[in-house]
Amino acid sequence: MLSLASPIGFAIVGCGMIARFHARALAEIADARLVALVSRRESAARAMADELGLQCSLATDLSSVLARSDVHVVIVTTPSGAHLEPSVAAARAGKHVVVEKPLEISSERCDRIIEACDKNRVKLCTIFPSRFGDANRALKSAVDAGRFGRLTLGETTCKWWRPQSYYDEGGWKGTQALDGGGALMNQAIHNVDLLLWLMGNVTHLCGFTATLAHERIEVEDTAVACLRFANGALGVIEAATSVHPGLPKTIAIHGDRGSAVIEQDDVLRWELTPETAEDRAIQERFAHKTGETGGSSNPAAISHTGHARQLADFVRAIQTDTAPLVDGREGRKAVAVIEAIYRSATSGITVTLC
Repeated sequence: MLSLASPIGFAIVGCGMIARFHARALAEIADARLVALVSRRESAARAMADELGLQCSLATDLSSVLARSDVHVVIVTTPSGAHLEPSVAAARAGKHVVVEKPLEISSERCDRIIEACDKNRVKLCTIFPSRFGDANRALKSAVDAGRFGRLTLGETTCKWWRPQSYYDEGGWKGTQALDGGGALMNQAIHNVDLLLWLMGNVTHLCGFTATLAHERIEVEDTAVACLRFANGALGVIEAATSVHPGLPKTIAIHGDRGSAVIEQDDVLRWELTPETAEDRAIQERFAHKTGETGGSSNPAAISHTGHARQLADFVRAIQTDTAPLVDGREGRKAVAVIEAIYRSATSGITVTLC
């Protein structure tokens, strides 16, 4: 176990847009230090370092970075379908592993990462920053306290917009091999994770997917799914990158004693029976519109605050030798549900999960 006074050294593998969120987040964590950037193209690492004013090593060879004693954690921000290899290599080198969502693009590939981390006794975290938002945390606490009574319906929407150029310029975006899916696997996986976190496991689902507003992509830009949860409640998922101009994401939880609706980080509705002073405080605290789009039309507009909170939790887990709040098995759940939606959309039948 590292001393509480020891800085924890991080290396980031992959220097695309999301890597910049991680670098900004690490700069806000007192016990964390960015040691190295790794990219197949040194120019990409150099561009990121120059853009953010980073003082760290640059490398094109992951193995050389894994050999460093001052690297304790590897953050994997490569394309989604290329998370497995660097994650397993890091685990085998005895490094803790943080993987940007999704953990991988299939349950089988997720399992290989989880098994490697278990075998080498290193910690694994899947990045789902929406769980660390204040409004979502308040919602989770209310659900866990039974404030909604019997849960009856859970809904989430991610009705975003991405222009054709988003898919054309990225190289891997919109491909089955590296994106693993479209609006569901890339954008709405945060919503799927939140819904599972709040409502519990899914037992049955059916889904439809389509590509309606984009060309030259192998994946869906529009998807809907209906769910049955293990607790008997029903659910709905809407996911799109085909909705112009892009709307804020929502999560809604309903039960026989109340309802709550959150849009981005704003509480649109919070009505629980009986109402408490805490409910009134929540309504007041979160009722003010922030104006944030959360990436509804521009992926670069997403805040890095959730990343900072989650990486701080991972530092805490390392320092105290405890589990991170979102480990690999938690990260796998959303991937498994999205896979099942794709199977249902392809086969036209209801899929049973458990």
